[in-house]
Amino acid sequence: MKKIIVLPHLLSILLISSIFTSCMQDKKEETTKVGIVKTAWDKVDGHDIDLYTLTNKNGVEVKISNYGGKVTSWITPDKEGKKANIVLGFDSAKKYTPAVPYFGAIIGRYGNRIGAGKFKLGDAAYTLAVNNGKNHLHGGNKGFDKVIWTAENVVDSISALTLTYLSKDGEEGYPGNLKVTVKYTLTDADELKIDYTATTDKATVLNLTNHSYFNLTGDHANTILDEELQINADRYTPVDDGLIPTGELKAVKGTPFDFTKPEKIGSRINQIPGKPVGYDHNFVLNNADTTLHQAAIVYDAKSGRQLEVLTTQPAIQFYTGNFLDGTLKADDGKPINQHTALCLETQHYPDSPNKPEFPSTVLKPGETFKSTTIYKVTVRK
Repeated sequence: MKKIIVLPHLLSILLISSIFTSCMQDKKEETTKVGIVKTAWDKVDGHDIDLYTLTNKNGVEVKISNYGGKVTSWITPDKEGKKANIVLGFDSAKKYTPAVPYFGAIIGRYGNRIGAGKFKLGDAAYTLAVNNGKNHLHGGNKGFDKVIWTAENVVDSISALTLTYLSKDGEEGYPGNLKVTVKYTLTDADELKIDYTATTDKATVLNLTNHSYFNLTGDHANTILDEELQINADRYTPVDDGLIPTGELKAVKGTPFDFTKPEKIGSRINQIPGKPVGYDHNFVLNNADTTLHQAAIVYDAKSGRQLEVLTTQPAIQFYTGNFLDGTLKADDGKPINQHTALCLETQHYPDSPNKPEFPSTVLKPGETFKSTTIYKVTVRK
């Protein structure tokens, strides 16, 4: 029988190779570890701000802060497997100054606009902050986007984050102590599921949403004008010069608002009246009941990414970043220009408290408000 002699230097090579392979496997497992990781992120007004990183089994990663419940980044691959961030956001909480228009934030109490900042509930009249021309926008001077939420039950092995906030009676002029819970879940189907729940001890109005700005190319130097959009809405709500609905539900057919079939966002954008030019309108979804239904689909041919929006809400606000003007700078120092991102905010109609013909946004004591929105990202090969 022949003896096999293993030389000492060969043993060393085999040992090193084994260690290297093991380290690489550990590194891969570390970078694709499914679950949630909490890190100390920043300070705002003397308060500690945390950042939560959600990762699914596909390596998709979403970062969310307890400051305003902001989605600060969403890293996902394109058709070639290259990963990039598809939302506008910053690497520091301090960069979310008042000049930043709600990037990734939870919006409340009332998302969108309330005309003249006034409404009535029964015999009681309420006056809110006027922070958008002569109107009230997105909850006022300090809406839910600017408060610190409490994170509950952070479990490392689950890609989910539950945030709660108590909005006290009279906050920003709204009645009732309102307890709000927002749960973010990153599923293995590459969905960011957002579940909203709220209760109150006094009748109030409520319109919760998320204000993420999407650019499916993964590069904010590109505009979203070549991305294709489909919205499952045969009607929209026309607006006045202050972007307050007139009360009419108008057919989209034959107008630049017809996205019932996929259309490039930039193909008719210059036909939209008003300055700055662009879409900032509420679309009335065809399936307006409280079951989960498809609201919109966005597709970017360059990256192959597709964003599908499903919701239990009756409407969706389509906004094309009209007021982005290059003043804000991204983390890389480059300007964030007009139409560099789009928003698809699931919601009730704007100014519903002043439009009794619109679906009601009143929440009463003993009732529980619940809604769900799913943003699902896939790739067309």
